[in-house]
Amino acid sequence: MVAKALAWSPAKISRYELGQTSFPLEEVGRLLDYYEVTEPRRSLLLSLAADAHERGWWQDYADVLHAGYMEFIGLEAEAVSSAEWQTESVPGLLQTEDYAREVIRAYQGVVRIPPGHVERRTRVRMIRQQVLTQRDPPLQLSAVMDESVLLRKVGTREVMFAQLQHLARIAELPNIELRILPLQRETSLMADPFIVLGFGDQHESSEIGDVVSTESQSTELYIEGERDTYLYRLIFQAFVDASLPPGQSGELMLDTARRVWR
Repeated sequence: MVAKALAWSPAKISRYELGQTSFPLEEVGRLLDYYEVTEPRRSLLLSLAADAHERGWWQDYADVLHAGYMEFIGLEAEAVSSAEWQTESVPGLLQTEDYAREVIRAYQGVVRIPPGHVERRTRVRMIRQQVLTQRDPPLQLSAVMDESVLLRKVGTREVMFAQLQHLARIAELPNIELRILPLQRETSLMADPFIVLGFGDQHESSEIGDVVSTESQSTELYIEGERDTYLYRLIFQAFVDASLPPGQSGELMLDTARRVWR
C-alpha cells in the first residue's frame, strides 16, 4: 500500500525495512506526509532522521568493534549523564591508555584477535573519553567502584600506580563524581556492573528515557522500560549511600596507590 502510494518498488521498501540502506531526508518527509504526521512530532522525527545520517567517529573502527559495542558508544555519545556501578575494572571512561591496553590485551588471551586490533580498540576507548572533557556540555558522570578494583592488578605495578593517580586527578573535574565502596563497609547489596545512561530534559520531547547497559568486549544488555531503569537507579543510589564521599574516596585511591602499588 505504501509502495503504491509513494511509487516505490517492493525491493526499495525491503531494503529500508531490513536496514540495508538509510532513508534520505526527502523520503522521510514523504512518509510523514503519507501518514499525516503533524507538528511538533514531524519536526522531531525529521531531526532524528538528520542525526541518523551523521556518521559517528566509531564507524571508522567498525573492523574491530562489534555492532552492539558501537551502539553502546553511540548512546554514550548522546547521553547527558551516566551512572556506573563497577566491580571488575576501572570504568572505561576513566582508564589510562596503558590500563585500557592491558584490559583489552587480556581479552585477546582468551579470544584471539590480531595485535593491531588491540591498539585500535585502545584508541577507541581513549576517544570515548572526550565526552568528559571536550564535549559541550560534557557528560555528567557519577561512578561507584568497589574497592577491589583498586587492588586488582592489571598490567604492572607502574600501570596500577599511574591509573589510581589518574583517578584521583580526574575526579576533581566538576562533571565527575567518583566514589569507592570499601570492602569493610557494611552492606549486603550486590549487583553485577551496570551503567544507566540518562538523556535528560533536552531529549524529553523525543520520549527517550534512561537506558541501562553493560559495557563489555562481547555483548551489551539494554534495558529501556521505565520501571526497570528506575529500579537500577535505586540500586545505584543505594551504592552511593554506602560508599565513601568523593573526598574520602580520592584519599583512599591515593593511599592505595602509595601503599600497594608504589
